[in-house]
Amino acid sequence: MHRQILTRLSKRGMAGRLLVCMAAAILITYFYPHPESSHYNYEENRPWNYAKLIAPFDIPIHADSATILAARDSLEARFVPVYQISQLMIDSVVSELPQVEGKNYRNELAARLRKIYSAGVVDAQTREKIAAGKLPKVRVLEKNVLSEMSTAHFTSPREVYVKLDSTITDEGLHKYFTSVDLGDILRPNIIYNEAESRRHYDYDYLTLTADRGVIQQGQTIIDKGTIISPQDFTNLRTYERMLEASITKAGKSDWLMLVGQFVYVVGLLAILFGYLLLYNRKIYSDMRAYVFVLAMITIFFLVALALNTFVSSGIYIAPLTIVPVLVLVFFDGRTALMVSAVMTLVCAAITSFPLEFIFLQFTASAVAVYSLRQLNQRSQLLRTASFVAAAYLLSYVALELLMNGTFEGFSWRMIVYLAVNAALTSMAYVLMSAVEHAFGFISGVTLVELADTNNPLLRKLNDECPGTFQHSLSVSNLASDAAKRIGANEQLVRAGAMYHDVGKLSNPAFFTENQHGVNPHDALPPEQSGKIVVNHVIDGLRRADKAGLPDVIKDFIREHHGRGKAKYFYYTCCKLHPDENVDPAPFSYPGPNPQSRETAVLMMADAVEAASRSLREHTPQAISDLVNKIIDGQIADGMFDESPLEFRDIPVIKEAFIKRLKTIYHSRIVYPEAPKNAERPAATSDDR
Repeated sequence: MHRQILTRLSKRGMAGRLLVCMAAAILITYFYPHPESSHYNYEENRPWNYAKLIAPFDIPIHADSATILAARDSLEARFVPVYQISQLMIDSVVSELPQVEGKNYRNELAARLRKIYSAGVVDAQTREKIAAGKLPKVRVLEKNVLSEMSTAHFTSPREVYVKLDSTITDEGLHKYFTSVDLGDILRPNIIYNEAESRRHYDYDYLTLTADRGVIQQGQTIIDKGTIISPQDFTNLRTYERMLEASITKAGKSDWLMLVGQFVYVVGLLAILFGYLLLYNRKIYSDMRAYVFVLAMITIFFLVALALNTFVSSGIYIAPLTIVPVLVLVFFDGRTALMVSAVMTLVCAAITSFPLEFIFLQFTASAVAVYSLRQLNQRSQLLRTASFVAAAYLLSYVALELLMNGTFEGFSWRMIVYLAVNAALTSMAYVLMSAVEHAFGFISGVTLVELADTNNPLLRKLNDECPGTFQHSLSVSNLASDAAKRIGANEQLVRAGAMYHDVGKLSNPAFFTENQHGVNPHDALPPEQSGKIVVNHVIDGLRRADKAGLPDVIKDFIREHHGRGKAKYFYYTCCKLHPDENVDPAPFSYPGPNPQSRETAVLMMADAVEAASRSLREHTPQAISDLVNKIIDGQIADGMFDESPLEFRDIPVIKEAFIKRLKTIYHSRIVYPEAPKNAERPAATSDDR
């Protein structure tokens, strides 16, 4: 589905690409943070990187967060809660004692209760705090008079019951005591007063956190280079809130701020668009590549934004160097640096220290591109990650010395963040596979893996079609050497050449390189023979689909004969029917003709290598004549008209083929017969 959408956008040309660019700009702007007041970005314990800030109006000095936290902790530790004495509670308890006949046990028990209640009875929760040593005293409110009282003699209703049970010795009184349900009667007479406690707590809290004074209009709020203390941070926040209030009254427009952010993002993406249009038409003309570049910028911006939102200075953890690494792997280093620059500037607007971020990020990205250049092995990413870590460290140290001239502001947290960032750069290998599947690209590592002769499909080719396998190896060497000389992708050519003839696995014996004296074509009409030979392209594509080969490798199978003909059988058929117009369709390959420089080089190498085997003499002149004849014939047939191959590439390719074939078919000296009196040497080989 996504490939169909890309195809439709690609057909719209520049309009489709501008549409994709605008979509990316809208998405980035939508998630851009929209500050309410000022443009300042700062953090505690970091230097103030702007000019001296002068107060435009009086600013109250509120207590900073550290002071407020300390005040709250101190107040919690020493605050004495307020309780209220209920003088009527003992009378209420006594009134609930039942009357009995005989001796007046009721009055005697009431007297004991009054004596205990005079020391104070509190609820069970308060008694637990007293027992734990958390409440040595309380403030008691009695007749609107507040006084402190020790809690040493306070008891709970349960303790009152236990004390009476253990101290009553009179049998009659004890019997009366046990008959009374004191569990429902006993209640505390010293009761927690929540309202008064809260009022006194708030008063003490406001006293501890009251304003410390005023920064008067014209005074300095903070000087350039000053390390931002917690109090400075609070003063700056107060200044911003007051400034926002004054700007709101003046009619500031949030929409204008949003427009400014959109224009900023569009401007950066327009620079990238112009670069691709003028200097990298390969990416610009390929909609998949174009969308990939913009998607990488957008996705990693959102990753950086999320980390920066939920983690303090989290943007420094975001592995943004992965983007230039991926662009380098699939395209080129110059574009990787350009994309990295645009992405860094897009992300810089959400950081607290834009200059620091830009310098750190662009330095790391440049080091990543310069150290990698071309990815062929996984271990190269680990080496690049170590270089990126070193670049981050040196850049951070340089910035600290540049801005502060001291290591006082040096943050180990930043070192850890940057180290994690560099380590995550090695995760680019994991993302490479996802990008290859999503966009149909192919990396150098994948090409190396595909060209490995231990690959199951190549092993099968070697076992069942050994001649074809050797032919593919020779074509691979010829084509990759020529591709290297003209600046084409030699790894791609090498891998493509190894698979270009896998379709011959369906009928190995019908191809001369696999025959051993018996040619099955001798028993077939040329039309059927031509169909079998031509079908090796279709059979190859079918096997490539089954093996899950990338599309770029399938292009070599599809295009290595273009729309040419199986000429041997076509000419044979024409000779057998001299008076008829022979239909060339059964003898024509499905094509298309080569669409890239790499497939064009392969077509040349395939034809030259096969023809070189039929030479009777492999003299330098014969090889040179053969190469020129075959390639000139292909050019005359228009086989390369649809490829981006240039005329200046042709002589270079010919020279590469001739030199390589001369090396393969170099002549050897003829060894003379050993004379009878010569010593017989051990068996050796001579590579001359």
